[in-house]
Amino acid sequence: MTGAGGTTTAARFLGAAGDIPVDTPRVPAREAARDELADPRYHEHDPNLLERGVDRFWQWIGDLFTGAADAAPGGAAGLVVLALAVIGLGAALWWRLGTPQRPARTERPIRGGTALSAAEHRAAAAAHAAARRWTEACQDRMRALVRALEDRAVLDPRPGRTADEAAAEAGRLLPAYADRLRSSARLFDDVTYGGRTADESAYRALCALDEDLESARPLLAVGTAGGEER
Repeated sequence: MTGAGGTTTAARFLGAAGDIPVDTPRVPAREAARDELADPRYHEHDPNLLERGVDRFWQWIGDLFTGAADAAPGGAAGLVVLALAVIGLGAALWWRLGTPQRPARTERPIRGGTALSAAEHRAAAAAHAAARRWTEACQDRMRALVRALEDRAVLDPRPGRTADEAAAEAGRLLPAYADRLRSSARLFDDVTYGGRTADESAYRALCALDEDLESARPLLAVGTAGGEER
């Protein structure tokens, strides 16, 4: 049994509860949940061991470059100049020494399977030069040079002869041209087997040597007792 006081208390309770809606509309509820989940505190996480290691590595790289820039004369600009100097030195060494995998030059013949005359090699070289294909022009001009020496009996015809061998044999008979012959053989091997490229000046030097050899008299041809060219 409820008295008057109990009735009043129950009415107050029901009245207070009636102020709170039992059912929340779907759209406002979904928006409220989305806003709540967008709070950054739900997305924070501690980095794992790999992430911490990567962060420390990049931090170490940054500290290393910062320290190098501070220690280098001129600061960061000096470090850039030093790096460019190292790159330039490496490129110069590569150009001078070639790649370590380059095969020995003495294992490769100067001519391939097709036998051409000296005039035909010169014509091919001129065509390459006209198209500014200096590497191919140097190859054909060197082949023309060797073939011309064979035609003049300065060298005995030998298909398997290498550029180094041809330069060495011709240099003994034409000592005044020995250095230029060796340089030309080295150029031929570098552009043919070493992966390098020739330029116009190299081609012009080969042409000049080929033309000079046309009028050169080998030692054995003059038959002097002292073995000197007249």
